[in-house]
Amino acid sequence: MSNSNDASTRDLTQGRPIVQILLFSIPLVAGTLFQQVYSFADSVVVGRLISDAALGAVGTTYSLNFLTLGFVQGACIGFSIPASQAFGAKDHAEFRRYVYNGAWMCVILSVVFTITFTLLARPMLQLISTPDDLMDMAWQYITVIFLGIPSAVLYNHSAALLRAVGDSRHPFYFLVISCAINVCFDVFFIVVCHMGVVGSALGNIIGQVLSAGLNCWWAFTRIPIFRESLSPALRADMRWSGRHVRRLAMVGLPMGFEYSVSAIGAVLMQNSINLLGTAAVTAQTAGEKIRQLFTLPMESVGMAMATYAGQNLGAKRLDRIKQGLVSGTVIQAVYCVVCFVVIRLFNRPLVGSVLGDADPRITDDAALYLTLISCFFIIHGTLMIFRNTLQGMGYSTHAIISGVGELAGRALGAWLAIVGYGYLAICYSNPLAWAFALAYCMVMVTVMIRRKRREFQALEARTA
Repeated sequence: MSNSNDASTRDLTQGRPIVQILLFSIPLVAGTLFQQVYSFADSVVVGRLISDAALGAVGTTYSLNFLTLGFVQGACIGFSIPASQAFGAKDHAEFRRYVYNGAWMCVILSVVFTITFTLLARPMLQLISTPDDLMDMAWQYITVIFLGIPSAVLYNHSAALLRAVGDSRHPFYFLVISCAINVCFDVFFIVVCHMGVVGSALGNIIGQVLSAGLNCWWAFTRIPIFRESLSPALRADMRWSGRHVRRLAMVGLPMGFEYSVSAIGAVLMQNSINLLGTAAVTAQTAGEKIRQLFTLPMESVGMAMATYAGQNLGAKRLDRIKQGLVSGTVIQAVYCVVCFVVIRLFNRPLVGSVLGDADPRITDDAALYLTLISCFFIIHGTLMIFRNTLQGMGYSTHAIISGVGELAGRALGAWLAIVGYGYLAICYSNPLAWAFALAYCMVMVTVMIRRKRREFQALEARTA
């Protein structure tokens, strides 16, 4: 079951790939869905209990969230990949060193990002042409989110490390608890305390802190491979190691940059949306919130592929990585068909649940955005499989280049919106971004598997 003799961990180098990916993905998908139910509920609270303008203000910060917190998420996942490879290779000493040196990297990341982006919050909102009537609320919301960056770092890193040893269930359990508390705090802060969008941001941070605390408690009290690292005899593994930090930086920082490069495209797209006016901002925000509810589970399957590829690369099982690519793509394809059918049947009720009795033109535009983008979900799902396989194998630099493809796609959509195609071009921006990135990732996964096969064959020849 596991090389640490613990029932909560999972050795992904054994068993049928499609079964292992499914079993590992289910808690990730469930967690993402639950998190998005919370985010969806948060949007409903903001849109209905505050105002449509408040929803638009939160929505206009999405690209900045993507730019900063996306880097955090990508880097933290990247910091866990060397640990997953060490786990797959059954090297506990290296695993411990990567865990603690990853923690040092997270401390540095938290301090630098919190100070920098909190100070730059308003200039960044001005840079993306945030409408004047949304500026104050958007600034209040994003400032609180930026002040909470350390909580986001701790949550993402702790969850990624648990997944690195094959435990995707407990991060889900703890997420359920924290999201339930999030909703309660949202209602309390917004309805009782009248804190507006600030209350929504505070609820999010409280939930992250709780989830992170529970992840750390479980890892260091219940999972042997973590618990043994607290032994006085092994405390030397907690020290800063230049070799391990360099490896973590080479894998983790490019993954963070990949998210941010892609986010620059989102910033360009958001600028174009903002230039179209508040109605377009609100419609796209509603459609995008619902889109995320459907597509983030695909990203969870992608995260499962990163851990799967990392463990199997550590075990030198390239054949299982190739099998995993096929199995993961099949899983995504089936899910995309279900999403398409549901959205075609229920797009207006879904939009109405967010916007309520909004201007019919806003409702129509939100439904159009959701319907068109659902036709291209399979591109996004397949991208998550191939990109995360590259990342799990340690080739994070190539993920950055795929992010440049996303940047190009979103920039093209933004340009088309400005030159005359308007809101319709915005609807096609994300599919263009996904397609450009996928084309690159499919080629590079094929090339890198062949390269690793030659490396392993040469190693076997030298040791024979």
